[in-house]
Amino acid sequence: MSLKGFERRLEQAVEGTFSRVFRSGLRPVEIGRRLIREMDTGRSIDVRGRTVVPNSFIVYLSVEDHAAFAEIADSLQRELADAAREHAREEAYSFLGPVEVSFEPSDLRAGTCQVNGRLREGKGGAGAGSLVLPTGDRIPLGESVITIGRRAESTIVLSDPNVSRNHAEIRPAGSGWVLVDLGSTNGSRVDGIRVSIQPLEDGNEISFGNTRIWFEAS
Repeated sequence: MSLKGFERRLEQAVEGTFSRVFRSGLRPVEIGRRLIREMDTGRSIDVRGRTVVPNSFIVYLSVEDHAAFAEIADSLQRELADAAREHAREEAYSFLGPVEVSFEPSDLRAGTCQVNGRLREGKGGAGAGSLVLPTGDRIPLGESVITIGRRAESTIVLSDPNVSRNHAEIRPAGSGWVLVDLGSTNGSRVDGIRVSIQPLEDGNEISFGNTRIWFEAS
């Protein structure tokens, strides 16, 4: 993956806080390098022959750096998780569950970090998977059914008038997920093709009315 691209995206995300927060000398790109190294060294082969890598990461920081990072911790954790997903796609790695990144204070000296990664299954043994909304928000998938529609009780509520009240569901199926249309008026589409039941694959574009969301298998 492009670590320069990762650092550039992070700088854009935190803007003016970047130079002030990282005075210690610890740069986000160094955390990214260590996280990716942890994925590469922690890889193994599962019973289905897939190359699986750590998906749950703890980044240990000095007390000073941990306090300084607090203001942008959420943005940095999201960027690191995205970096892990991008690297996994490029290397054909698989995850056993959602990618998680957390920061913990430690007795390390300022300007240094340590990344520990482990393989962690999703709840109920579910694999990795998420839906990316047009806003950029990410909905992790697990053992629960995700409902989509205009109805206020839906997991994902869409205000699009071309979306039915009870439009579709995304259900766990084996180690993955399937999209099930609930007889909606305007139908559900995967990569532009109208479907009634469709297993989802990494990168699929799912359309409900005029609204598009994306499925990511990591």
